[in-house]
Amino acid sequence: MTENEMSGVDLNDVLLAVEKAAPVDAVQAVTRSIGVSLDASWVSFLVADMSGRALVRLIHVPIGDLPGGRRQDEDVAMVLPFNGGPQEQALRAQHVLVECVGDQHVVRAPVTQRGEAIGLLEIALSAAPTDAVVQQVSRAAHTLAFVVIANRRHTDLFEWGQRTSPFTLAAEIQRRLLPASFTCEADSFTLAAWLEPAASIGGDTFDYSLARDLLHLSITDAVGHGVHSALTATLCVSALRNARRRGGTLLQQAQAADQALIDNAPAGSPFATGLLGRLDLSTGLLHVVNAGHPTPLLIRDGATQPVALPVNRPFGVLRHKPYQVAEIELRPGDRLVLLTDGMLERGAAALDLSTRLQHLSELHPREVVRVLADLVLEVAGPVLPDDACLLILDWHGGHGNTRHTTAGADPHRASKPHGG
Repeated sequence: MTENEMSGVDLNDVLLAVEKAAPVDAVQAVTRSIGVSLDASWVSFLVADMSGRALVRLIHVPIGDLPGGRRQDEDVAMVLPFNGGPQEQALRAQHVLVECVGDQHVVRAPVTQRGEAIGLLEIALSAAPTDAVVQQVSRAAHTLAFVVIANRRHTDLFEWGQRTSPFTLAAEIQRRLLPASFTCEADSFTLAAWLEPAASIGGDTFDYSLARDLLHLSITDAVGHGVHSALTATLCVSALRNARRRGGTLLQQAQAADQALIDNAPAGSPFATGLLGRLDLSTGLLHVVNAGHPTPLLIRDGATQPVALPVNRPFGVLRHKPYQVAEIELRPGDRLVLLTDGMLERGAAALDLSTRLQHLSELHPREVVRVLADLVLEVAGPVLPDDACLLILDWHGGHGNTRHTTAGADPHRASKPHGG
């Protein structure tokens, strides 16, 4: 049997096993099938923690007697903080790594889809894997990404495993406003966003949606803290999405958010600032509405500069006053950074953001947002007084059928391994 035939049989077996299994057992069904096909000593799936600073081991085959960890019914979540080791390096660099551990060879493959680093697949083999076996593990990890995405809609298991800290009610509301994936790779762009919440939720959000030839994106900041701020953010984001999904223009989306807050916001005259964008993927022309929000930053030719935009009123104030649309012409190689005031004010003001962005220019946006979140915590934490939120867009140009991927990620855009 050829390698391609073997892969096809394995994939069919995997999909059949997943359909037979309950959603909470879907990953275990996949890892068991992979382990059997490769005669592995053990197979393990580690999901990325919501903090972005750890992996969480959810399933191990064979399970055996696991040491301590958070438990829910018969499920165990063991947190493995990043320490610069091979697990972190495989995930950061989006590269399959093989490590000799005693008399076994541990293969670690990123579980990724469109650049979203979902987790890591680990397989222990008694013999050194050939290139063909490494490729088979990589394909299996990519398949596992789709299994996780499909089954996490039906169960809280994965999100429970990812939450190493309990959520408040405000945090729960805010989390539901964010897109399902914080990263998106396409042929013409790479996008990643992050939210570092304050101790008392500050109502920051980000969002994006990819159409056939357009990319919609937004970043918003509701006034206040706690549940009231989260509810204001809910009105704002829901109005933006509703208008967008009804085919509304950028101005109509802004007007919808404004009207929603004026008509429905809780007592206290809450409002929200925001920056809305609609990018033409064929031309790189970005139309923008700035509703009282901090100025975006543009990294071009190694220099960071603020983007001068007309500033409109925030959403929820001064009924009937029109909004203005501005334009930003992106060039291939540009990096655009949208952010909230939690990245700029109070303790965060000590962070030289412009210089830091230039030093991080070689990193994938997925890694840049994580590094900047760590730096904000370092200078303004450990508990932030306000949410810190940012969205980074790398513009490559060349919209069409030009995407090159290996198991869910473009290897040419990935960050280099540590020391690489």
